[in-house]
Amino acid sequence: MSRIQKAFENKKAFIGFLTAGDPTLEKTEEFVLEMERAGAALVELGIPFSDPIADGPVIQEANIRSLSAGCTTDKIFDTVASIRKKTEIPLVFLAYLNTLYKYGYDKFCQRCQECGVDGVIIPDLPFEERDELVPIARQYDVDVITMVAPTSKERIRKVVADATGFIYVVSSMGVTGARSEITTDVGEIIETIRSVTKTPTAIGFGINTKEQVSKFSAIADGAIVGSAIVKIIAEYGENAGPELYKYVSDMVSGLGE
Repeated sequence: MSRIQKAFENKKAFIGFLTAGDPTLEKTEEFVLEMERAGAALVELGIPFSDPIADGPVIQEANIRSLSAGCTTDKIFDTVASIRKKTEIPLVFLAYLNTLYKYGYDKFCQRCQECGVDGVIIPDLPFEERDELVPIARQYDVDVITMVAPTSKERIRKVVADATGFIYVVSSMGVTGARSEITTDVGEIIETIRSVTKTPTAIGFGINTKEQVSKFSAIADGAIVGSAIVKIIAEYGENAGPELYKYVSDMVSGLGE
């Protein structure tokens, strides 16, 4: 059983996101461990990119801070290797396709395996082009996480048929960012997914309160929070650890049974 599968085994999973290298890679390591201590079941690490088209201003600004501080993909791999010496929490990269393309698909996936990265989420990877990456990733036991958007309705069954790791269900149209209200009928999407596959589902985009975590983890197998966590890091910088622990603990307490 993979680390990702264990994260969802017999329980709901809280998944937290942060941008690697914001404010420093040393702090990224500390923050991952704090989030795990607070009850996070899996952590997504964003690889900073100059044009993150799926992200709103909070994560865009985190990307700029990280890149300005000299963060690189190789340095992130080294940080993950260091984290992996201290914990077995599943770690998944969120990266844009150009990052993998320039690094080299084979080299990137091999480094993931060597350092202990369990999967990768690529928001701008079209479903029709997955075959140029997925077979390579599978050679190195790296899950390419499938994303399902509200616009995927007619194609959901096809998109999720071969999904591994977990399925990232996008709750709302648009870019990332906290939302006070999420109106998409994600229940219908989850129902369709479960008619095709037993791969766990987690809902993200906009979730930022314990009440939302409770609502959506009752429907899916997990809930994902990103921008709200990144906003805490932006506010508290290197001193964000205790604040992250408090926030993630609160979110985890909202998980459904």
